[in-house]
Amino acid sequence: MKRSPIAIGLVALTLAAASCTPGDTPSPDEGPITRLEERLAVISSHVSDWREAENLDEAKAAAEAAANHLTGPQGPGYGDRDGDGQLRGPSDAGVLPGVNGDPRGFALQAMDAGAPECVAADVLGGSWADPRARWSELESAVAQWTYDNNTFPGLPSHAQRIVGWAELTLATDSLDEAREFGGHAAIHVRISSQALTSCR
Repeated sequence: MKRSPIAIGLVALTLAAASCTPGDTPSPDEGPITRLEERLAVISSHVSDWREAENLDEAKAAAEAAANHLTGPQGPGYGDRDGDGQLRGPSDAGVLPGVNGDPRGFALQAMDAGAPECVAADVLGGSWADPRARWSELESAVAQWTYDNNTFPGLPSHAQRIVGWAELTLATDSLDEAREFGGHAAIHVRISSQALTSCR
């Protein structure tokens, strides 16, 4: 039986549509990846303010904002970290998961959406199957840190290291130290941002 040109055309269109289904050529979901990129840009801005602060209050306020954006509302220390009566860096979710794993955080969401493995390596620093243990590692590193014993390189997550430098800034009475700590934080912000395109 001879098919009409119209029927042949319909078959061709059907086959073309079937060959282009979304499941055949998976592509990253740009929403979560873009949110992570935007959040890291906000954190970078706060770290710049921290490094260039004209007084200690400004440095601590900027460090607080950066840390809160990283930990999110269920992360350690979230809130008015410097005790000045203002919450800086308010967020419904952080870059990293909360202490109990909820919210999951922008970095994990970005990985689910197809972000480069560098995000897992540099921003998350490995598995977050046990978020409480991961945050305990940071708390121990902060507690044991001294100029002669820099414990932060032992933290695989560069995002966590930024929180660590923020905690040291919030504890210091020296503007020079606060700016110095902000300089360290800037390195880890840069590495975290670069993870969206390549590993360090």
